[in-house]
Amino acid sequence: MIEVLIIEDDPRVAEINRRFLQKTAGYQLIGIAKNKQEGLEWLKVMQPQLVLLDIYLPDGKGLDLIWEIRKQANDTDIIIISAADQMDIVQEALRGGVFDYLVKPVMFERFASSLENYIQHRKVFSKAKKVDQNQLDSLLFTQAAPLDPLHQLPKGIDRVTLDKVIESMRSNQSQGLTAEYVGGQLGMSRSTARRYLEYLVSIQLIRTDQSYGSIGRPERKYLWVSS
Repeated sequence: MIEVLIIEDDPRVAEINRRFLQKTAGYQLIGIAKNKQEGLEWLKVMQPQLVLLDIYLPDGKGLDLIWEIRKQANDTDIIIISAADQMDIVQEALRGGVFDYLVKPVMFERFASSLENYIQHRKVFSKAKKVDQNQLDSLLFTQAAPLDPLHQLPKGIDRVTLDKVIESMRSNQSQGLTAEYVGGQLGMSRSTARRYLEYLVSIQLIRTDQSYGSIGRPERKYLWVSS
């Protein structure tokens, strides 16, 4: 099993990354650090093979942490998962030798593809003492997908509104909510609320349940996914 440390200050994103990792074979989460200092402490003690690293941390930039990791743990690889889409930041991260760079919000398919590539990458290095040009080409040009620095939330999904919907769901974890209820609570139409809720289902932050009302009509409810 490949041991993984997540360094991410946003608990919602850290939880999504944890769930994605849990669904990916061959990996074991050893800890979640909320800032740069915690990350360094975890690295000293546990020495994970892989770090999932955010760029924006409350006590420093993840870019600085890349070089700290290089000094402290040469065998630790890094995959960036960040909202930072500025090309100068991407270039510096690549100079620091990160294995991959994923721009938030990350879909599970992209996440899983990156980690599958990483497993194959490690297998080649662990078995081969020498490589030919074809093997090198395969290692150096197997990124899961081309980097898109302009990647945004899906069309029709606004970050501020999404955060409000997430907070509404988190505040009512013990009960399922309908799109009509969430819409009424946040002052939006049922169809708008449903669009945001279905997006949260797609990234596995919430799940759905079908129930029946008092007159027997099916009712789609949304529930927070327990940790």
